[in-house]
Amino acid sequence: MVAPADSAAAAPVKADEDEVLYEVSEHIATLTLNRPDRLNTISGPMLRLLAELLLKADRDPDVRCIILTGKGRAFCAGLDLRGATKGSTGLEGASTSTDIDLRSTPPTVLFNLGTPTICAMNGSAAGYGMDTALGCDIRLMATGAKMAAAFTKRGIVPESGGTWILPRLLGWSKAAEIIFTGRTLGAEECVNLGLASRVVPEADIAAEARSLALEIAANAPLAVQASKRLMRMGLSEGFDEHVHHVFLQLLPLLRSEDAMEGMRAFMEKRAADFKGR
Repeated sequence: MVAPADSAAAAPVKADEDEVLYEVSEHIATLTLNRPDRLNTISGPMLRLLAELLLKADRDPDVRCIILTGKGRAFCAGLDLRGATKGSTGLEGASTSTDIDLRSTPPTVLFNLGTPTICAMNGSAAGYGMDTALGCDIRLMATGAKMAAAFTKRGIVPESGGTWILPRLLGWSKAAEIIFTGRTLGAEECVNLGLASRVVPEADIAAEARSLALEIAANAPLAVQASKRLMRMGLSEGFDEHVHHVFLQLLPLLRSEDAMEGMRAFMEKRAADFKGR
């Protein structure tokens, strides 16, 4: 018979609320990883907090774009391995569990968000941090930022989406080269490969990300979200099936207030005022 777990030991570990900062303004939610002294490495409790805040932003009808960034000189150096060696990450027991539910983890949450996401890579991303950056729709990289696919150098695999995302972004051969070697990629190389949209001076990364988010937020949110949904569906559909789904998404959009506003604004040669209806 197994003895009942000690109540204190069984209580879930919580992240400090300031480990992931959350702010909403002008239809943009900004989530900032805030452990600069640890290069924004993520503990188990911090993982749960990040997932909760991503879902909070996605459920907020006022939010039309999400920016994910980090405080300090790194975006995210991966999981907090120092915490793991002390048994304090909140991931205890994962190695022996046969019932692992990944539906509420940040990579899965990021993939399923309806709201567009921008990763403003203020600094380098390694391991889990790289996978998290790749999970965003758009990536901007500060000049000195790097992506380090260091998984095989640590005896593990890209556990948070990298093996799914990289072959689709780069093709099999290049993805295999990067994953198998555990290579580190500079910002310019990431842009040339298609892993990031552009390189931005470090001092301008926040402003550039916000400018892009405002440009997205100015468009009809229902149409933007439907476009993202269709792009995601298209990853696993044939062309004929996909086109059918496009028309199923298009028909209700044509009846929306935003579609009528967009057409009126075009005819009247003015900026549209979209309401998300």
